[in-house]
This record gives sequence, structure tokens and C-alpha cells, in this order.
Amino acid sequence: MGLFDLFKGGDAGARPKVNAAAKWADRVDKRAQNYDRQEAIQALSEIGTADAVTVLMKRFTFHADPSITDQEEKDSAFRGVLRAGKDAIEPVRAFAERAESLAWPMKIMKELVAEEEYAEELLQWLSRWDTEYAKFIDPKIQLLTELEEHHHPRMREEVERFLEDVNEPARFHAAATLLAHGDAEALPALVKLLLDEESVRVRTKVAEGLGARAWRIPDADRAAVRKVLPPPFTVDADGRVLKR
Repeated sequence: MGLFDLFKGGDAGARPKVNAAAKWADRVDKRAQNYDRQEAIQALSEIGTADAVTVLMKRFTFHADPSITDQEEKDSAFRGVLRAGKDAIEPVRAFAERAESLAWPMKIMKELVAEEEYAEELLQWLSRWDTEYAKFIDPKIQLLTELEEHHHPRMREEVERFLEDVNEPARFHAAATLLAHGDAEALPALVKLLLDEESVRVRTKVAEGLGARAWRIPDADRAAVRKVLPPPFTVDADGRVLKR
């Protein structure tokens, strides 16, 4: 190699870029010692890249003893993810696609984006779920519950389909979300749910919500709704649900 070759540019002989976050991956693990995990979380927080966020998100997949240390580590990882700013969004989305719990991804995303963007994000995550039987539906329930508190123009149309979910908790929380938002256009779907529903818990939730909203049951459905309402609810002459 000549002297010129030592100084010339180009890709020849160049070393591949090193992922600075990768070396900490094994230390953000349940099998690692507490002090090793804490050191790794701190280092990854300082790196502040999307790759670092991907590794940090691993800390939200397990519980470690003692519980106070577990919470401290997760709080540190949470703050570390937020330090990456907008670069954290895609890794958090990717994590949410396969997560067994969305509590931390939702908490993080809520801090990273504006309110309307957050509601849009939740609806996008919810769109990956169908209404068929699933043994594990915790993320679906978490999303439906969280959506009670956040408004979006597509909320009703996206949530209504879960009134026909085969899982009772999903129907319950879908009804709760629709009632919380107070969109009267949801009334026909809620009435249909009342007429088809076997769960007393769901029918009671719908009855309470319709009574609180004072929405009028259509004439054609009033007699049928009276028959399925759980005690002490009934439908008055004006079609409103009330307690006797």
C-alpha cells in the first residue's frame, strides 16, 4: 500500500458501522444483575438513538424482584426512551405490535405525540385486532379502555365492531367507550347489542349508559328492549331507559 492509499477516501477497506446500543442488549435482561441492568439503562439513555430505544423496550417485558427495584428500572427506561424524542416512535410502534401488555407503550406514546395523534395511534394499534376468539386479549382490552378518555373523529366506527366480539370483556369495554364518547349515532348498535347480549354485566353497562344519556329507544325496539333489560331498568313511554 502506498502513502496515498493511507489517506485517500472511499469505501474500500472501511469497517462496518457499529451499533453502539447492541452491546448493552444482554444486560437489559431478566437474568442480568440489577446493577448491570441499571448501568445498561443509563448507557442506552445517553445514546438516545432508535436502536437504543429498541433495547430499552426489552425492560418492559418482565418483572424483577424486589418490586421497588423493578419499578425504578422501568421508570428509568421510560425516561431513557423519552430522551430519544421522535426517534423513539417507530421502535415503540414495533414493540407494541408484539407486546403482551401495552401499558408502557401507551404511556410512552402519550408523551411523544399530540393528543389527536395519540388517539390515531391507538386506533391504528386496535385495527390489528379482529373480533374472533383469542385466548389472550389483554392488549385489545387495554386499548378499548384507554380509548374511553381520548377523542377522534373515527372513534365510533372503529370501536363499534367490537360490540360483536366473541369475548365478553371486549364487548363490555367497547360499549363503555362508545357510551363515554356520547355519540348518539352509536345508539342503533348499542340497542342491537342489548337485544343479542347474554351477559348481564354488558346489558347493565349499556342500560346505565343509555339512561345517563337519555337517548330514546326507537319505537320498533322498545318492547323488545324492555324484555331484555336487567332489573331495575325499564323503558318509559318516551323511549328513555330509566330505573324503576
